[in-house]
Amino acid sequence: MGQIESAGAGASGGAAPSASRLRADARRNSEQIRAAAIGAFQGRGLTVPLEDVAKAAGVSKATIFNRFGGRIGLIEAVIEEVVATELFAVIDRARTIADAGERTAYYLTALRDLQYRQPAVNDVLLQTYPHSQQLMEICRAGSEANTEIVAAARAGGAVRPEFTAGDLHALVVDTALALKHGQRPPRDEYDRRTTYLLDGIRGPRPTLG
Repeated sequence: MGQIESAGAGASGGAAPSASRLRADARRNSEQIRAAAIGAFQGRGLTVPLEDVAKAAGVSKATIFNRFGGRIGLIEAVIEEVVATELFAVIDRARTIADAGERTAYYLTALRDLQYRQPAVNDVLLQTYPHSQQLMEICRAGSEANTEIVAAARAGGAVRPEFTAGDLHALVVDTALALKHGQRPPRDEYDRRTTYLLDGIRGPRPTLG
């Protein structure tokens, strides 16, 4: 070890890189990989080929495995920026809305918006990588939010009495499957269908007179 360090400290040609330089190179590679992964996952989802991430980062695929241990490790290194921050912001914002009907409309609209804009959200909701503890924790938090929001909406008469958290989950998963494996609709058509969906689950309006 001492011979390597002394060689690295010298200025002669052909000397081995110093430990500090190797660490700096490793940090730079990791930062480049993280940035490339965030861009790729946000644009194309978590199933994007690692070769594409490596190419965007200017490294080899082997370097991704060396730095992150593979796809799951890489996903978990960036999932907060790619999915968790925005998804939890939607949940937190929904919980601040007092009216149960408005809360449900906001939550479902914002969640569908996120599904349209961030393909990685659909991979999380579909539990594409069930071996990732972080992804499964995000799913658990989302499931708790669904249950909480639907329970309040039913109690307040904001949705049909037969509408359940399981129904909401199924609707979200159906959207994820359609966006991931089907033909992506234009944004205006997608938003129009969100309106139809909300109209379909709303509770009966009180009759006058």
